[in-house]
Amino acid sequence: MRFRLANTDDYPAGLNLPWATPLEQWPDEICTDVERGLHRNPVRFVAFEGAIYTIKELLEHVATREFTMLRALQELQLPVVEPVGVVTERPVAGPNEERRGLLVTRFLKHSMPFRHVIARGVTPTQAHQLLDALADLLVNQHLAGFFWGDCSLSNALFRLDAGRYSAYLVDAETAEIHVSLSNGQRRHDLAIAQENVIGEFMDLQAGFGLPAGLDPIELGGGLLTRYESLWAELTREEVFSAQEQYRIDSRIKRLNELGFDVEELDIQTIEGGHKIRVRVQVVEPGHHRRRLEALTGLDVQENQARRMLNDLDHFRAWHSGSAGWHLPEREAARRWLDEVYLPTLVAIPPEQRGKLDDAEIFHQLLEHRWYLSERTGHDLPLVEIMPSYVDEVLAKLPVPSPIGDGRGPAEPG
Repeated sequence: MRFRLANTDDYPAGLNLPWATPLEQWPDEICTDVERGLHRNPVRFVAFEGAIYTIKELLEHVATREFTMLRALQELQLPVVEPVGVVTERPVAGPNEERRGLLVTRFLKHSMPFRHVIARGVTPTQAHQLLDALADLLVNQHLAGFFWGDCSLSNALFRLDAGRYSAYLVDAETAEIHVSLSNGQRRHDLAIAQENVIGEFMDLQAGFGLPAGLDPIELGGGLLTRYESLWAELTREEVFSAQEQYRIDSRIKRLNELGFDVEELDIQTIEGGHKIRVRVQVVEPGHHRRRLEALTGLDVQENQARRMLNDLDHFRAWHSGSAGWHLPEREAARRWLDEVYLPTLVAIPPEQRGKLDDAEIFHQLLEHRWYLSERTGHDLPLVEIMPSYVDEVLAKLPVPSPIGDGRGPAEPG
C-alpha cells in the first residue's frame, strides 16, 4: 500500500487501522459515531489525539484526483475541508475488481451538514441563509477558476458565522480547475447547482415538510438570483463622470464589506476625459479575517472577524477619547485582546464554552449586550450581561459530542 500525506507531521499514518480491509468491514470499536449527512460512498470516522478524521472509500483514481483538488482549493485559501492524505495500491479481492483508495480529511469542527440543520426545524430565514452561504461559496470558486460540477447543499458543510452561515466544500469528485471559467462553464455549474437545490428541498418537502412560503422551485431560483447579484458586484464594469471619482472609493468599500480585497484597479478616461471607466480585480475573500489575524493573531471566520473588528474599533475610539490622544491600532488591538476578548471567554463556564467556537460565543455576547442595552436604555458592560447570556442563550444549546473534538456533524461523502 502507499500513503500520500499532505503534511508528514500532521496525520498519524502509523495508526493501527486495517487500511487493506474494505471500509465497510472495519470493526465498529475502532470507529467514532458522529452525526452525518448523506453519503454516496462508504465513510467512517476515526478519533485520534483529540482530533477526528473522515475516511472515505472511492475508486482509486477518483480518490487521488479528489485529494489533489482539495489541496489545490486549500492553496487558493477557499473554504474547504482539510485534505490530510490518500491511501492507494490497496489489495483487491480478484483480478477483475477495480482497486479502491481511501481519502482522509480532517473533521471540520462546529460544522453541520445541510440535513442536520434542517432536522432541527427549518425556517424561511434559515433556508435563505443556507442559500446565501452556498451562493457565496460558488462565486468564490468561480472567481478562482474552479468548476465544481456537483454543487449542492448536501455537498457542503455549514458553520455558524456571526449568526449567519458560512459554507465549506466537502466533495470535489467532479471538480475541475482552470485558469479562468468561461461564462458557459459558469452557467453550466450554476444550472447543476440550481437543479440539485430544487431536488433537495423537494425531498425535504416530502419527508419533513416545508414552512408556508417556501417553495422548492422558488428556492432554486433564489440561489441563481443570489449568485448573479454577487457576481455582478464583484465583476461589473462601471462608468462615472470625471467629477464622481469618489464613487471608486465607495465601490472598494462595498467589496471590502463583502469580504474581498481589491488587487488591481483599471481606470480609463473616455469621451474626451469627461468620463472614466473602472474595472476592479478582486483577490480571494477574507479581508476582515486577514486584518483581524494580523492585528490579534486570532483565526476566525469572515463575518465573525467583521463583528470583532467593529468592537475593536469602538474600544479604540473610546480609549482614545478617554486618554486624549489617538491610540495606535496595534496597541489598541493588544489591549482589546488582553482586556476584553480573552477575559470574556475565560469567564464562560467550561461546561458551556465547548458548545460553540470562541468567536461565535463572543459574537452572541455582543448581540445579547445590544439587546439588553436597548431594553434598559443604557450601555451595559460585557461582565454585567454574562450571567444572563449563559442562562438564557448558551445553556439552551445542545450539548456537543464528547468524542474527540468532533463538536459537529460530519462531511458528506
